[in-house]
Amino acid sequence: MDVQGMDIGAEQARDAPVIAVLGSVNMDLVTTVTRRPVPGETIAGRDFATVPGGKGANQAVAASRSGGRVRFLGAVGSDVFAPRLRELLDEAGVATERLRTVEGSSGIATIVVEENGENSIIVVGGANAAVSELDADDLAVVADADMLVCQLELPVPTVAAALRHARAHSTITMLNPSPVRDLPEELWADVDIAVVNRGEARRVGAVLDRIPHVVTTLGADGAHHRGPDGSELTVPGVAVEVVDTTGAGDAFTGALAVAWSRGPRQALRRACAAGALATTALGASASIPDRAAIEALLD
Repeated sequence: MDVQGMDIGAEQARDAPVIAVLGSVNMDLVTTVTRRPVPGETIAGRDFATVPGGKGANQAVAASRSGGRVRFLGAVGSDVFAPRLRELLDEAGVATERLRTVEGSSGIATIVVEENGENSIIVVGGANAAVSELDADDLAVVADADMLVCQLELPVPTVAAALRHARAHSTITMLNPSPVRDLPEELWADVDIAVVNRGEARRVGAVLDRIPHVVTTLGADGAHHRGPDGSELTVPGVAVEVVDTTGAGDAFTGALAVAWSRGPRQALRRACAAGALATTALGASASIPDRAAIEALLD
């Protein structure tokens, strides 16, 4: 299926791309500090907030706010965080009928943010680790989508199965291989588009040469695209006042998925704007921009 980069609205909604996102949902526990402590050191934090997130949820919210029709596949726990995590997706217009509830903790991410916006993150999988298989209804969502977007905060066999099913049903596949880990060769064979930052690109290595489309985020410097014919394109970044870089890559990926059919240049421009705007507020989900904000920044 061809992904169409159309706008969500009363008239256009039925033509907007359908994006299936298979991924994690976490509650982010965000502490802001002047500087990160060294091993063995205790320092005073400046602020604390609980912010719904997770790479999968962030990318789903970003895609929905960018104009896509998004359906989410994942899991939350039975703890106090679960209702707010589900609410995050619902409020963003993401379809959550395939967001299951499992016993135990939801996913948790402990995030330390320095005053310059740089961060360190520790993730505990929780309910995300329970997404060990996809049932017939999950697979139908994948097959019916224009694009499947995945990351690696769920069990790798589940991601591999989804990508394989997508390929069998002509659904375009986009993988953000984060956190980086060893992946089976057959999984990479089912990836149409890989989205990585510079560090991830170095760690993934030569396997990226076999992926038809590779998009590399360059932080403030923008983003780079290498196509299946070897063509290369770099789109410059957008200058903003950085508050917190958490979730910027997820905002980029979600916007990129929705705009993919516009071609690499336009898709990367919109994705770079979304990623830049996501750094201007504290917390991942709270800072993800909508279509109007993206277009205003580009204008």
